[in-house]
Amino acid sequence: VLVDVSKVSSFCDYFIVMTATNTRQVKAISEEIEAKLEEEGIRLWHREGGRESNWVLLDFGNCVVHIFEPDARKFYDLESLWGDVPQEKLN
Repeated sequence: VLVDVSKVSSFCDYFIVMTATNTRQVKAISEEIEAKLEEEGIRLWHREGGRESNWVLLDFGNCVVHIFEPDARKFYDLESLWGDVPQEKLN
């Protein structure tokens, strides 16, 4: 889900929230995103969550990527926290 927080947030414009099926997939997805964006010259500002975590946050400045295992995504429920802003499902 792409969450447009540009009109209500001063720290970023977009959240991308996604689900991975397990810890290994969380790690693989986060590493691939980091590698591809680095190739494009986009710098990772900050990372939260360990390589063996059920949740990883990648902060690229104007866009923050959240990768969750299903239970962690339900627990944090970011889409509901930002329910008043435009959201778009991505495939």
